[in-house]
Amino acid sequence: MTHLTSLPDLARRLRRDDRGAALVEFAIGLPLMILIFAIVVEGGRMMWSYQAATAGVRDAARYLGRVASSDSCETAASLAGYTAALEDIVRLNAQANTVFPSSITVDSVVPALKCVAGTYRVSPAPVAQVTATLTITFPFQGIFALAGGTLGTVQATVTDESRIFGS
Repeated sequence: MTHLTSLPDLARRLRRDDRGAALVEFAIGLPLMILIFAIVVEGGRMMWSYQAATAGVRDAARYLGRVASSDSCETAASLAGYTAALEDIVRLNAQANTVFPSSITVDSVVPALKCVAGTYRVSPAPVAQVTATLTITFPFQGIFALAGGTLGTVQATVTDESRIFGS
């Protein structure tokens, strides 16, 4: 009979005992904290890599503005011959100075010539335009899938222009 009377006493004591409550709350909140941490890390990596690729496009446009002929508008010159060098500039910048492997893939780099009238001292003035298409891949996409997300890759296009001063 003492066992039956001690059973309700045991149940009352367990309801009042809160010694393991912090551990249970931590175990419930840990997956959410890991998910938030992964999102912050991935966002930082993505922005770092995107900024590096943007700097590469800017450097490629400046390079093209220096090496292309200053009379490109008069001769209707094509800038397609510089594509390989421009791709190298963008790829090297996108992959340089990364703490972790870059999550940016340079898909294509396309140079174009614009002849701008009335804006510069020389009219029409040749302006080099460099457009790069990038694919941003999230290495932690498996963690995003745990939260119900389907985000794995993002396509981005970066464009920059530089006046052609020529060689």
